[in-house]
Amino acid sequence: MQPTSKILRPGKNVWKIERASRVAPLIDAAEFFRAVRESLLRAQHSVFLLGWDFHSRMRLVGESGEPEDRYPAELAPLLSAIIDERPQLHVYLLLWDFAVLYAGEREWLPQWRLDWATPERLHFSLDRAVPTGASQHQKLVVVDDRVAFSGGLDLTIRRWDTPDHALRNVLRADPAGESYPPFHDVQVVVDGEAAAAVGRIARNRWQIVTGEEVAAPETRIEVDPWPLSVEPAFENVDVGIARTRPVFGDQKERREVEQLFIDSIASAERFIYVENQFLTSAKIAECLCAALKRNPRLEAIFVGPHGTESWIEVHTMRYGRIRFAQAFCDAGVNEQIRMLCPVIPDGDGCVYPLIHSKVTVVDDRLLRIGSANLNNRSMGTDTECDLVIEADSPKVRKQIAAVRDRLIAEHCKCPVEEFTAAVEETGSLISAIEQCKGGGAGLQPIDDGTAEPGEYEIYLGALADPERPISYQSILEMFGVRDHRRFQLTLMTAGVLAAVFVALALLWYLSPLSALTDPQLIRAQLATLESSLWAPAIVVAAFLIAGAVMFPINILIAGAAAAFGPWLGLLYATLGTLASALLTYTIGRWLGTNFMRELLGKRLNRIRERIARHGIVSVVAIRLVPVAPFTVVNLAAGASEIKLSDYFIGTVLGLAPGVVIMSFLGHQATDVFANPTVANILLLVAALIVWVGVAVGAQMLVSKFWRKPA
Repeated sequence: MQPTSKILRPGKNVWKIERASRVAPLIDAAEFFRAVRESLLRAQHSVFLLGWDFHSRMRLVGESGEPEDRYPAELAPLLSAIIDERPQLHVYLLLWDFAVLYAGEREWLPQWRLDWATPERLHFSLDRAVPTGASQHQKLVVVDDRVAFSGGLDLTIRRWDTPDHALRNVLRADPAGESYPPFHDVQVVVDGEAAAAVGRIARNRWQIVTGEEVAAPETRIEVDPWPLSVEPAFENVDVGIARTRPVFGDQKERREVEQLFIDSIASAERFIYVENQFLTSAKIAECLCAALKRNPRLEAIFVGPHGTESWIEVHTMRYGRIRFAQAFCDAGVNEQIRMLCPVIPDGDGCVYPLIHSKVTVVDDRLLRIGSANLNNRSMGTDTECDLVIEADSPKVRKQIAAVRDRLIAEHCKCPVEEFTAAVEETGSLISAIEQCKGGGAGLQPIDDGTAEPGEYEIYLGALADPERPISYQSILEMFGVRDHRRFQLTLMTAGVLAAVFVALALLWYLSPLSALTDPQLIRAQLATLESSLWAPAIVVAAFLIAGAVMFPINILIAGAAAAFGPWLGLLYATLGTLASALLTYTIGRWLGTNFMRELLGKRLNRIRERIARHGIVSVVAIRLVPVAPFTVVNLAAGASEIKLSDYFIGTVLGLAPGVVIMSFLGHQATDVFANPTVANILLLVAALIVWVGVAVGAQMLVSKFWRKPA
């Protein structure tokens, strides 16, 4: 059936469409690394290398595993040698400033190895120009603006492999000599105006990160950097460029990658073939289900990795893929799809090649190769770049189908001619894959099992695979904070205060001073003052100091009762507690309403509204069921400009039950330790029951009061 409309639409699902005289998919790293090496050796003016990861010691070599020229094999020495040989050549290397989660997987001190230890004309920068939680995920190589590579492969270690994905290949080892499993990925190389457009993306990215504008070559460079070993699969075709770019600074959001997935799925008539590392996007799954239900002849094949590598991927991407697959079951289209992974027999066991590619083929009409996964991050959080060809002739449609068949045949471990014949015979990709499976090798169903993730998996998924960046500004605005600079100043002030409080807490609990929190020791210390005229003043001073440093006030109340008896101790504790409450109230008023409002936000305003309506009753309620530590409540009350008389009366009434009970508990606990009779123990238990009862009753009373509208 002849398509009636174009899929690619500049400004909507692609940034632009540019002409390329040559295009070639590069399947697996050996072919890609050799092609990049050949282009680098022909570079004259500029080279841009953008990546999620780079490694200075990765071997940029082809299938032989050794350089076939006189230049070094490893990346950093190779770039240095080329630069030294050509005084006019500049290399710009942009590496994502990776999160600490990936530090164990990355090369240590990349700036030293790729910047300080290389020639001056190798310009290196860490890319931090992404929102919190996002990454620079484009994998681009641009040579003289005449040849450009894009896809899923980084110039780093543990990527090199050949299409046969041999079980054991001595060349498949990292610089430490450790081997790794078979690895599959795909890149694409283009030339012409399409390459120049990718070059503009790279130059723009460099300027955003470093502030430096790098001019394109003023005159056309005569040396053609197209890799000599690469035969074009397409000639004189239009290439669409789709991007994902999150909002950051002055950058506007671009979601062409996501829209292109949606539009191309909607246009599918017979086959959708996808190779992708991650399959978690609920929006894309919904679009796929709609297309499959609308067209019962449509088949969708997904090839992905057998499992996940890291703990965080198990608890995020694996659960996301389970939900992705469940969507097809729920829609009743499960018979039209296959989720598969390649497998290679190994004695009694098997080996699963890692699928890292990001390829989509729709019918024989559209071929897409790039950096974007089918997860939420690639749709709106990370930076991505996909290159896409839409067929405009029977010749191009045949070439697109040939690329698809070559990829599937590689996984099925059969000749591509055999697989193409099976597709023509059966008219079904699913049947052809089943027919070409033999000897235990090939594609087998992915079995992720079942999962009922708890809350922490849901939260991890939201953090690891967000649909949009988790920006600092958006979090603040969610809580009603508009003035970010003032909030930052307030946050810094609060941080200093918090650090002081933490230091004091550590002083109490990690030093010999911790013994001072023992009621027995407090009683022993205060008992020496029992007959002194200065006892009331000293006890009150102790309460003032304790309130200032947020020392637990209840311990002092119990200690006073233990030292001076229930009645005198109650009097001293009441005086001390009220003095501490008044002092910290005064400090709160001195700090001011604005300071506390910025610190506590809307919560302070709600408290003020309640107090304005109910006055003393509100203070009593807060004291009966404290919403924060004693000192914090006092500071907030002072800053809220509560009338001193209302505050004092409310504090007396609200604290009275607690002070009385704590005084009795302190005295009774001392008696139990000194004379553990049954009567003393029962009295202590009864006091505890009364304390719990008062607390629960107060909570119910206050909750009922607090729900009333202000």
